[in-house]
Amino acid sequence: MEVKIRKINLYTLVVPVFIFSLAAISFGCKPEAPPEANLEFWGVFDDSDVYKELIDNFTAAYPHIKIEYHKKTSSEYEKDLLEAMASGRGPDIFMLHHTWPSRYEDKIYAAPLELTTSKIVQDDFVDVVYDDFVTDGQVVALPLSVDTLALYYNKDLFNTAGIPQPPQTWREVLADVEKLTIKDERWNIIQAGAALGTARNINRSIDILSLLMIQSGAQMVEVNEDKARVVFDQSINLNGEDFSPGQRALEFYTDFADPLKSVYTWNTRMHYSIDAFYEGKAAMMFNYSYHLPTIRAKAPYLNFGITSMPQIATSTVIEIDYANYWGLAVSHNSESARAAWQFVTWLTNKENSQKYLELAKRPAARRDLILWQKSDSDLGVFAEQSLTSRSWYQKDSSAIETILADMVESVVLGNATISEAINKAAKQTTLLME
Repeated sequence: MEVKIRKINLYTLVVPVFIFSLAAISFGCKPEAPPEANLEFWGVFDDSDVYKELIDNFTAAYPHIKIEYHKKTSSEYEKDLLEAMASGRGPDIFMLHHTWPSRYEDKIYAAPLELTTSKIVQDDFVDVVYDDFVTDGQVVALPLSVDTLALYYNKDLFNTAGIPQPPQTWREVLADVEKLTIKDERWNIIQAGAALGTARNINRSIDILSLLMIQSGAQMVEVNEDKARVVFDQSINLNGEDFSPGQRALEFYTDFADPLKSVYTWNTRMHYSIDAFYEGKAAMMFNYSYHLPTIRAKAPYLNFGITSMPQIATSTVIEIDYANYWGLAVSHNSESARAAWQFVTWLTNKENSQKYLELAKRPAARRDLILWQKSDSDLGVFAEQSLTSRSWYQKDSSAIETILADMVESVVLGNATISEAINKAAKQTTLLME
């Protein structure tokens, strides 16, 4: 009887202790609530209504993270951004142009490896994104869209000139320009075949020239041990012969502004290229998708089409296009950098990227969305070209654009030869890179 009582007493003692211990263990293992995060997000081109539903969906899933979006004026954006960062303030999340990472390397908080990796970027996004936004194996930004240069052409002017299809090669561009250009008896250009040849009255002229150089085989920059040297003026050997693809591209481009050449179709006195196109005074222009709303608003009855960018007419040359885009980056000043990256990786996944693209009307950056967008009559061309798009390392894209614009104008105005102009521009750009 005594033994039995001891057993009962032991049981009644152990059970409460065991239950208490389980409760204590369970209580102790309960994860702590994540810290509150109030994130400021700066954009450049998108209105707040593009992000409202997406942000609402994110905060519903992650109620401890609040996001406030601000659209900034594009002309003042970088100035405001740098001033805010210098004072230790600024946004947690900001839009980063694809040419800026090297200049912002000390201002960016790279993505935590548990949220995304360089391998994920390589697999999920088009190649140019990996080239631009992965630095030393770290992801510094992620895009929602990648835009590319494409050919806009006036169908009515093509029909009148008896040209049934837009050009697919630069050789065809030359032939079409001669047919489409109309001059009066004083050699004044009444109708331009294409907006090509000059720099400052052609929108994105330096992007067009950069593409011509890359398509011709020029290596734009040589980077060794964090030092960059411009080499677009250098010669290469092809089939046993030395030639300079950069010089050849510059000559090809500026010929369109040379009155002595058969393809003369443009000069420094022409209307700005976008205006000339929607006015029906330029049969072709080369530009990005974001100009579509402007053209349609200014010329609602303009009968125009969009097709892929012309390529070099050689079967052995792979297709090359030119990219211009922005990514979402996280500031090193952010006190909630991990939460900020949580939002960036969530926003740029397939489902949410697709919602963004539908609202913003922009071409895709993700590989798994290109086929979905390929049939879009407006954006399909731009999205498909992102697979073959390139860009090049630029320390200061605005300053480089000025240097290359000066190079083009010096040739057009007869102040320098092709070789003199490109050699000077290469030296100036190399100094800028140092």
